[in-house]
Amino acid sequence: MKKWLSTIAMIGAALFAFGAAPVHAQEEAVLDRAPDSSDNLASLQHGAQIFVNYCLNCHSANLMRYNRLTDIGISEKQIQENLLFTTDKVGNTMSIAMRPDDAKAWFGASPPDLSVEARARGKDWLYTYLRSFYRDPARPTGWNNRVFEYVGMPHVLWTLQGIRDAKFEMETDEKTGEKVRRFVGYTQVTLGVMSNVDYDSAVADLVSYLSWMSEPAQQTRKRLGVWVLLFLALLSFLAWRLNTAYWKDIK
Repeated sequence: MKKWLSTIAMIGAALFAFGAAPVHAQEEAVLDRAPDSSDNLASLQHGAQIFVNYCLNCHSANLMRYNRLTDIGISEKQIQENLLFTTDKVGNTMSIAMRPDDAKAWFGASPPDLSVEARARGKDWLYTYLRSFYRDPARPTGWNNRVFEYVGMPHVLWTLQGIRDAKFEMETDEKTGEKVRRFVGYTQVTLGVMSNVDYDSAVADLVSYLSWMSEPAQQTRKRLGVWVLLFLALLSFLAWRLNTAYWKDIK
């Protein structure tokens, strides 16, 4: 009996510490299609600027070196003068000064490295996520997200987008009969320095850069892939004609 009481007490303490599960279900957010700007150097350069100024404070990109930005048309001089905030050499990786222990204490978890985040999450997820923050006083950071509910990350781009509140309505699901919280829309509380169109375009540039950073050689790979397929097609045709010529007099 004492063992059972101890187990129940531990479960109760855990629920008290982490909070009870929500009594309603959250509808799944529909992902928006991210614009493809992977071959637009101006878009990639703008995305790199946003990444360094807003994301690199907390998120590292330890698999990426600053000098790889020359592949998208940014000179080493421009990198040193405008983008080199976390180190003094363009050959170094995009690391951050924040320690993982401090990050966990401040945000509840250490922010993930973004080197290959676009490949892990997908461009559409990132594009929708960065445009789905809303004000939530119940959260420690004051922010929540439609795509990633109860996210620990604050809205670092709020000065660009402005502050928004999300509107929800409770409905009963016809299939399950359970209460479901339906998203209705956003209410703009304060304006940002960008219009909605400009902000969506800036996020698209950032996502395009994150996608490029996850595989800087992807455009080269795609171009080489076309030539490889053409070579294999030609080789197959020649092999077929050779086979036909070899066997034509054999019955």
